[in-house]
Amino acid sequence: MYAKVRDTELYFDVEGSGLARNGREAHEKPVLFALPGGPGGDQAGLKPMLSPLSDQVQIVSVDHRGSGRSAPGPVETYTMENHVDDVEALRRHLGLGKIALLGISYGGMVAQTYATRYPENLSHLLLVVTAPDHRFLKRAQEILAERGTPEQQRTAERLFAGEFESPDQMRHYFEVMGPMYSRTFDLEEERSRRFIFTPESINAAYRGYLRDWDVTGDLHRITAPTLVIAARHDWICAPEFSVEIAQRIPGAELRMFENSGHNVNADEYDAFIDVLRGFIPYPPRHDHLAERV
Repeated sequence: MYAKVRDTELYFDVEGSGLARNGREAHEKPVLFALPGGPGGDQAGLKPMLSPLSDQVQIVSVDHRGSGRSAPGPVETYTMENHVDDVEALRRHLGLGKIALLGISYGGMVAQTYATRYPENLSHLLLVVTAPDHRFLKRAQEILAERGTPEQQRTAERLFAGEFESPDQMRHYFEVMGPMYSRTFDLEEERSRRFIFTPESINAAYRGYLRDWDVTGDLHRITAPTLVIAARHDWICAPEFSVEIAQRIPGAELRMFENSGHNVNADEYDAFIDVLRGFIPYPPRHDHLAERV
């Protein structure tokens, strides 16, 4: 589905009914907005990952502007500020009150920024393998120098320079770098995926606004219950950044996945889903209604 909001058109998909039954009555489920990584990717990997939670929440998966199936636009409009305000515009477009917000990797950066600007609009915040500022770039390069093969180090130069020239170059990057992202990486499985890659979007981030992006000093403004998920072997968003995020957000809960790389959903999927399910809100329960049935 598409929504014309602000100066763009966002693609979003909805999974799960909006109502849950308690006894003879139906009650609205909480709504979970899900923001994928990237930018420059799409929700193709995020949507099936979260699908088991659709009995508990209604999931709204969103492609960032200029990525996936959302409308392209002038490269100068591919900014953190616009990605954040697009989320808020879509929330209003759908006529929603408070939402739960989940962001993974770059989506977690957008989610953090949103939570510092619109704290009153969140019921819950879930931050998965992400970072609070531009320091993750330098740290990732250090880790890559320690762990990466010569081919991986050469391939990643395009990422850090923001110099992808085509979707095929992005696809090749993830094939070569796959073992850095996941401890259970399978090349054939990766090649079977049908992701939409948008080099203009990821280039704008890595050679532009991510180099000075920083919400570290604003994290104390977040008021929603927050879950921070980290992966011990994460190279691109090193786990120490998740620890810092959890320390800076009042009352935040930190869960460290000891046997995962950045793709924690691939490396420890069942445990990952169990942690999410235990944190995200449930539909309202009215046990007295069930007793009358």
